[in-house]
Amino acid sequence: MMKKVKFILSIVLGLSYTISIAQQTAAGEPTNSRDAKRRVVPGFKIGFNRSNVVDEQGQDFVANPKTGFAGGFFIALPVNSFIGFQPEVLVSQKGFSSSGTLFGEQYYLERTSTFLDVPLQLQLKPFRFLSIVGGVQYSYLLSQSDAFSNGTTTIAQQQEFRNDNIRKNIFGGTLGFDLNIRHVVLSGRYGWDLRANRGDGSSYTPRYKNVWLQATIGYRFY
Repeated sequence: MMKKVKFILSIVLGLSYTISIAQQTAAGEPTNSRDAKRRVVPGFKIGFNRSNVVDEQGQDFVANPKTGFAGGFFIALPVNSFIGFQPEVLVSQKGFSSSGTLFGEQYYLERTSTFLDVPLQLQLKPFRFLSIVGGVQYSYLLSQSDAFSNGTTTIAQQQEFRNDNIRKNIFGGTLGFDLNIRHVVLSGRYGWDLRANRGDGSSYTPRYKNVWLQATIGYRFY
């Protein structure tokens, strides 16, 4: 699955670069940062998430935040100089470290969940150096790993977590900003899941929704 994601990202980034070169050629000269508000502007970015969980349900379930990778590509599609649409495709790690009680015994867990995130965002451009974005997000769970950090964690507890009915498809929201410094873009996002991590709710392991802060640095082609 990860190989497919990398392959798709490579193709789209290549297409984005081709679009930017075509725009420059058609215009006869490179686009400046003011004109970029009115042009299709592709780019890529890389950074990190600081994530945790909310809407927790589970015996003595206590979660602490975790840091993970975030990166991918975006494309700004203008409606006019002040309004646009900015879809993104990101590989995004979320998770938490936690403790709780399962089958009457204490456990200690660190969970890392890797998602393919697709935020679809409305873009407001009050200034050429600032964009405010917000919208909905679709997330697909690519992989998930659990690390038990306590030697007393029982085999039954570990097996219960492995057999957990995890939801693969999650919908959420995102809100944030982009600071545009010529070709460089500094981005901040706040994101949250609208659906819980569990599928039919049959598992005994904790139920929760992901929340995260994201910081990235990127490059815009124009």
